[in-house]
Amino acid sequence: MKKVFWGVRNTIKKMSVRNAAQCFFVTFGVCTLVLTGTMVFANHTSKSENNGQGGFESPTIPVTEEVLDGIAEAEAQGGESGAINAAFEDTYKLSYFAYRVRSGDMIGRIAEQFDITSDTIISVNNIRNSRLLQIGDYLKIPTMPGILYNVKKDGETIDSIAQKYKVDAVKCSAVNHIEIDSAISAGSTIFVPDAELDWVTRQEINGDLFRKPIRARWYKSSSFGWRASPFTGARSYHSGVDMACPTGTSIYAALPGKVTATGYNSTYGNYVIIAHHSGYKTLYGHMSAILCHKGNYVTQDTRIGRVGSTGMSTGPHLHFTVFKNNKQVNPENLWN
Repeated sequence: MKKVFWGVRNTIKKMSVRNAAQCFFVTFGVCTLVLTGTMVFANHTSKSENNGQGGFESPTIPVTEEVLDGIAEAEAQGGESGAINAAFEDTYKLSYFAYRVRSGDMIGRIAEQFDITSDTIISVNNIRNSRLLQIGDYLKIPTMPGILYNVKKDGETIDSIAQKYKVDAVKCSAVNHIEIDSAISAGSTIFVPDAELDWVTRQEINGDLFRKPIRARWYKSSSFGWRASPFTGARSYHSGVDMACPTGTSIYAALPGKVTATGYNSTYGNYVIIAHHSGYKTLYGHMSAILCHKGNYVTQDTRIGRVGSTGMSTGPHLHFTVFKNNKQVNPENLWN
């Protein structure tokens, strides 16, 4: 560790404070320390601790005078910096460093800059909506493309995971320091080099999975979430987005799927429910006319109804709700 601190001290001496804070990383053995401003990332590949979503712990420590004094002391004892550069001579050595998001940055451009993929940045940083990236955010950037994989059941191996993603098992084994045929415990997180996210996940995160069910001009008359009821004025939860437009406007399926229900009730008036892949369902309410039947298979170009004001409605609009695994989610996070 003294050798590492010695190398850090030399590098800091050669850089301005501003440049040193921009981007710096150090690798020692199987531990990677990353210094960006006052940030340090500790890399581990055992148990994920971010609610099963995958990822690495990211503790932070301040770069204080005490830390710099410790580096100076290590330097005085004659450390060497060769071990630092040795890590980058090993093709399969995985390291991380921090990148601070700047004005105009997009995930794709950042990925291109560091010769990795957008999927890599999305997976490693557990990004659920690529449009919510903020200036000043810190991103963990690995030194090779790939994604994180959460082991779902005991007994999975590097070989079986590599086959799933159609990647090199030997490389995957070397990166994670795990034998190819060794059983991995459920809940562990590994880095799968060169792997990509599945199409559905990528489309979800980029806001390209769903199409808006109204293709004509419309405006949002009510948002998803808590609001004052238009009927009572009391605080109430609104389960979807209201898309106001003229009566008779065509309504389309937001995603391919199978119509599982059509009918009328006092709340949504004439409604249609469609089941889609990946646990999604959509509900379309207040229609003036239903143009599909239960059991129909529909595409995003299928017209399923017309806008109306049936049920509990204050005027012509489409009430649009999205369910993910039977939980209501904000539709506006799923489209561009």
